[in-house]
Amino acid sequence: MANLDKDEVLAAFTEAYKKANGKAPSIESKSGWYSVDGGKNMRLTQLQEMIASLNSKSSGAAAKKETATKAKSVSKPTKKQGAKSSKAGFSVKQFWAEKLSEEAPGATLPR
Repeated sequence: MANLDKDEVLAAFTEAYKKANGKAPSIESKSGWYSVDGGKNMRLTQLQEMIASLNSKSSGAAAKKETATKAKSVSKPTKKQGAKSSKAGFSVKQFWAEKLSEEAPGATLPR
């Protein structure tokens, strides 16, 4: 395993975090463990791995805004007949029924 330069990794992480979230992170270090914005403690290698995901998140944010405007113009699909909608919102039973019917048409639901 290669030795990581703490200052380089933290600088790169801070830059990627700023691009993705629009603000600088609060990084606390203690005995080789790092906590970002008071979150879970992690090692320097985990911070380095997060840099790639933060960079993809920041580049995906611009694309997400573009697709969001396109999605508004598309009408919502209609509900299937016979499907009950609950007033509480999300229903696990209904979710699995729809998922099963999409993946394997003609399959029966479990009891």
